[in-house]
Amino acid sequence: MKVFFDQLFDYNFHCNKKLISACSDMKEVPQKVLERFSHILNAHHIWNARVMQKAPEYAVFQIHDIQHWGDLHYENQRASFEITSNADDFDKRIDYENTEGRLFTNTLQDILFHIINHSTHHRGQIAVDFRANGLEPLSLDYIFYKR
Repeated sequence: MKVFFDQLFDYNFHCNKKLISACSDMKEVPQKVLERFSHILNAHHIWNARVMQKAPEYAVFQIHDIQHWGDLHYENQRASFEITSNADDFDKRIDYENTEGRLFTNTLQDILFHIINHSTHHRGQIAVDFRANGLEPLSLDYIFYKR
């Protein structure tokens, strides 16, 4: 399971890094892209913090300056690898509080998969935002990454 999640987080890192690079080259990044990618970074950070039983440093919809995306993204990746490296049971149940203060419990594997799936979902929305602004979306399919 560790190898599987490490591969998925590598893929996620690759896609986000390509998106950061593309946006860094733009004169003006569309507002929705700024909002959505900041949300991807924030949510990843918040889920890592929940698993590690730490207080998150960012709010779920906090907007980050594009110049900070790379550092935030790298730290998310580092923390996720710390989690997978130290996990001895991916079926372990994690208790956490959501952003509205409600208590939930999910397995570590469900949370880790959610982080990846959540990022993929919003990158799809970013692709639509690119098209709406006359920009060519990036090819970020998993199979392209694996080729």
